[in-house]
Amino acid sequence: MSKIQKIINDPENIVAEVLDGLVLASHGRLRKLDDVPVLIRSEIEEGKVALLVGGGSGHEPMYSAYVGKGLADVSVAGNIFASPPPNFIHEATKAADRGKGVLYLYGNYAGDVLNFDMAAEMAAEDGIEVRTVLVTDDVATPDLEGRRGIGGAFYMVKIAGAACAEAKTLEEAEAVVRKAQANVRTIGVAVRAGSLPETGEPTFELGEGEIEIGLGVHGEAGVERSDLMPADELTTKMIDRLVRDLPFQKGDRVAMLLNNLGATTQMELLIVNRRARALLAGYGIEVARTDMGAYFTSQEMAGFSITLVRLDDELERLIEAPCQSLPFTQH
Repeated sequence: MSKIQKIINDPENIVAEVLDGLVLASHGRLRKLDDVPVLIRSEIEEGKVALLVGGGSGHEPMYSAYVGKGLADVSVAGNIFASPPPNFIHEATKAADRGKGVLYLYGNYAGDVLNFDMAAEMAAEDGIEVRTVLVTDDVATPDLEGRRGIGGAFYMVKIAGAACAEAKTLEEAEAVVRKAQANVRTIGVAVRAGSLPETGEPTFELGEGEIEIGLGVHGEAGVERSDLMPADELTTKMIDRLVRDLPFQKGDRVAMLLNNLGATTQMELLIVNRRARALLAGYGIEVARTDMGAYFTSQEMAGFSITLVRLDDELERLIEAPCQSLPFTQH
């Protein structure tokens, strides 16, 4: 496969320049901490439970761009597909704390877990209480505790942002976000790999005409590699796996995210949506809300993921709550 061409400057400066771009686009709503890749709301309310998100860069807009009122208060960015180090997370924690503690929310990857846990220990030495909820929505991983965090991270950040905005205590916010964690499921498919911006090399390889169902956002192995199939057949495989996993049941209400992994067209997502809605109706599952677009990408990977969140009145209210950020705003 030929190398991918990208419009960048020095590859060593990609993350810093992305954060600079976000700060400028926010028109004063965001600022960057000195000397660390941390993006923070310019005004965080005193006495608020703070929400800190983060992880490897390269999945824009996740996580850095989802800092804003009603979403995350602060984000910390690692290098491309690499966890941020503990000292950066520690600096972000201190900057965001307003006396009620800090909730960490990030994807379940070994490097992230190690570094965020170390940062939480450093924060504890400063007298800052930290609680952690992992994004673990990828149904392609059979072990529940080992599940990766993929496209469902968007709904997790949305719910956590609204929960932290109204919670009186850190424990209260954590409980709501854990409920969301238990009710979100995602599966993805790729028809072409993304690439590493530093090298232009693909993150994995697919044969001519092949697709892979269930692969991770860094190219981790999926559950099924097969020939490309019609959209309806592929969507059926994905929805059936999602519904069986929780399991979602007749009478459930869900929010559904059709997430573009980087290079999939709106045309394709709309075709998938048509089949997904028919299948869910057949299961007796009501789709209360649909979000569609590039929410959690993997560079120019061609493919998409489907996320379902089982709603109750509280989760639906939090997803529908107002928020403001560069990639996602609702009133």
